Amino acid sequence: VIIAETVAEAEAAIDDMFGGAFGGAGAEVVIEEFMQGEEASFFVLCDGTDVLPIGTAQDHKRVGEGDTGPNTGGMGAYSPAPVMSDAVIAKAMNEIIKPTMAEMANRGTPFQGILFAGLMIENGQPRLVEYNVRFGDPECQVLMMRLGGQAFDLLHACAEGRLAEARVNWADDHALTVVLAAKGYPGSYAKGTVIQGLDGLPEDSFHMIFHAGTSEKDGQITATGGRVLNATARGATLQEARDKAYAMVDQVNWPDGFCRRDIGWRAL
Repeated sequence: VIIAETVAEAEAAIDDMFGGAFGGAGAEVVIEEFMQGEEASFFVLCDGTDVLPIGTAQDHKRVGEGDTGPNTGGMGAYSPAPVMSDAVIAKAMNEIIKPTMAEMANRGTPFQGILFAGLMIENGQPRLVEYNVRFGDPECQVLMMRLGGQAFDLLHACAEGRLAEARVNWADDHALTVVLAAKGYPGSYAKGTVIQGLDGLPEDSFHMIFHAGTSEKDGQITATGGRVLNATARGATLQEARDKAYAMVDQVNWPDGFCRRDIGWRAL
């Protein structure tokens, strides 16, 4: 995939491609419009007939602060996404989600489950980047903190085709998660390093450390993946959620790990 912001850049990349720089992979070219705007994640439950939006989030893909450096699976996220106003959500539902679900049902292949729509929003108009059929990571962590126990009831209603009667009860709050990753990620990184300080961390409806790439060995928690922990917190404001999340990060004793210190910077 080649992403170019100018025609000149695109032409140079295509010259390389047709010149054989990419081997057989360069035998076919698809040219698409470069979408400007702000990206957000929109989550919807679908039971084959009805659809129910259950939350929005934004994540930080790049490894470095200020959204710099290589792309990763996500270095942190927050919910709700400020760019996803009620008007934008309504447009996304009416112009993107509902028509897709209706057409799938018309074709005899109704979709049932979680729909993750990646959107690009510019001037209040959402455009679809991609669909996924899963909860995102690290978006899932902030969604689950805000949904709480009702998540089970909503998924149950989705499985049984009862979404028409289901409602999402949102608290007027925010959630933010910070990914603690192994040094070197998304490149090569060491495995088996010991993580300490987790036992003293709070674990309640406002604070949670989610384990993404750990194992227990000889009574100690060790890192086994690139993205290892998610320090996640809720607050009345995004700043409060951020402060709580980083307070947990600061209590983790893991010299071989790192995190971004600016999660949520766009919204804040």
